Parts: sequence; C-alpha cells; structure tokens
Amino acid sequence: MKLSTPLSALMITASLFGCTHSSHQSMNLALAATQRNPGHTATTTLTSVGNQTNFDFYITGVPSGTILPPRIYTFINKGSCQQPGPAAFAMNDKVNTEPNAGTGGWTFYRSAPIKMPDLLSGKYSIVVRTSPEDGSADIFCGDVAHATR
Repeated sequence: MKLSTPLSALMITASLFGCTHSSHQSMNLALAATQRNPGHTATTTLTSVGNQTNFDFYITGVPSGTILPPRIYTFINKGSCQQPGPAAFAMNDKVNTEPNAGTGGWTFYRSAPIKMPDLLSGKYSIVVRTSPEDGSADIFCGDVAHATR
C-alpha cells in the first residue's frame, strides 16, 4: 500500500474542512424600506471579524431621481428604527455601490469597529441613507436585535 494515497486523502479532507469551517460568525438582517423608498427591499449580512463587524448590503432600489450609481451612506444608530437615537458609528469611508448583475439592485460593503457580540447586546439599528446630493433621505432601516442566523 502506498503511503502517499492515504496521506493525500487526509490532506484533501483537512483542507476541505478548513474551507467550510469558519470562526467568523454571520447573521442576516432584513432592512425595511422607509416612506421615502416604498416598494424596495434590502438585506445585510453581518460578519464578526476580530474586533469589528463587516456588513454586506444588497438593496433592490433607491428613490426615483437618485443619481446613479447611488452613493449610499450607512450608520449604526443607537436606538431602534421606531425610536432612533444618535449615530454610534458612521460607516462612510467609502460610499460607492456596485450594480448587482441580473437583479437591477445594488451591493456594497462596509465595516464598523465594534465586535458583533457588543453590537447584538446593545440596542442598535442600521440606517441606509442617500447622499447629501440626493437629499440625505433615510431609505432603509433595520433593528440589529432582529438579525437571524
């Protein structure tokens, strides 16, 4: 029996397990459209990465008249969507979006310097807003407490 065959099988199995097993916890959060953006939907995936939380957003649309591609501002606010508080984190070091091929929507990525367990334990909401050139309108909001695995 060749030693290299079982060793190769073990190496492949170990590498596959390593690719499918991640220490990064992820959760999904649906964002509700505001009255300024009716009929559109949005989601974000929160991923814990060390001392920060990463956000992958997908939105289906923006208010008519918005300059395209939309420049989107995102915030983590204290409080809920129904009782908003001040911004705890502004995630606006970049505001560009990418068109999502085939869906007509837009994707973008942001991160905040807060551990996901801290974000989940506090009362926070995620706010998506148009650029100042487009009126700084809040177009989506979601309470972090409603995030699901």
